[in-house]
Amino acid sequence: MKDYPVPPFPKQKQPMPGSTDKMDPRPDHGEDSYRGSGRLEGLAAIVTGGDSGIGRAVALAYAREGADVLISYLDEHDDAEETKRLVEEAGRKAVLVPGDLGEAAHCRDVVKKAVGAFGRLDILVNNAAHQAHFDSVEEIPDEEWDKTFRANIHSMFYLSKAAIGEMKNGGAIINSASINSDKPNPGLLAYATTKGAIQNFTNGLAQMVAGKGIRVNCVAPGPVWTPLIPATLPEDSVSHFGEQSPMGRPAQPVELAPAYVMLAEPNASYISAATIAVTGGIPMM
Repeated sequence: MKDYPVPPFPKQKQPMPGSTDKMDPRPDHGEDSYRGSGRLEGLAAIVTGGDSGIGRAVALAYAREGADVLISYLDEHDDAEETKRLVEEAGRKAVLVPGDLGEAAHCRDVVKKAVGAFGRLDILVNNAAHQAHFDSVEEIPDEEWDKTFRANIHSMFYLSKAAIGEMKNGGAIINSASINSDKPNPGLLAYATTKGAIQNFTNGLAQMVAGKGIRVNCVAPGPVWTPLIPATLPEDSVSHFGEQSPMGRPAQPVELAPAYVMLAEPNASYISAATIAVTGGIPMM
């Protein structure tokens, strides 16, 4: 097993939504390690939150497995350009679409642009997320609660609804849930609540679209070292992030990518309504 960074990490704080280049240690997205084998050859994917973190690792892996990728992101243009570079370096098409996925019209536009650029849509990865830390429920602004639900779960509905109309038999939707779906962190109350909703949405939608030959699954990450961490958690929590897992460290984004590849590939044709836990040994029951 590769030796990945182990906390304690240097104390660090970033403004939201965070930047990859400012993280210490820098996250590993598989730039030097992920090797493709044609598992997604000729397919086309949308990856939301694809500018950094898990989204960048998934976009990179999909490209090296043979897929073209539309990278949806909010406004982290520098990070998104790096993801685009990695996809194109793998010999695949990359399209960048910035904007707020909390708006239904923008979600429909993302799907329209993917189909326009690639001529098809086979995979939708609903990965974009917003979180913020609060010590008490009284501190959570109403606007923050609404923003979290719009970013994390409303967008998932809007994008899935639009994508299903474009997907053919064999399409795959993969949603990013979380260890918080089962073990909510009280300091991330709004975020954790949406992650529970995502798992339920995944299971219900999978049954609804099975007759169309479309599969819907989710990945439930544990602690993962992404820009969202120094941008949203207290410095002490960042320094010791991931220590609570049995492996004693957070995952690097590259360690999540194989789950998203497996759920997207055509050979996973009987896997639907499943949750793949990638938690470093933290049990999900």
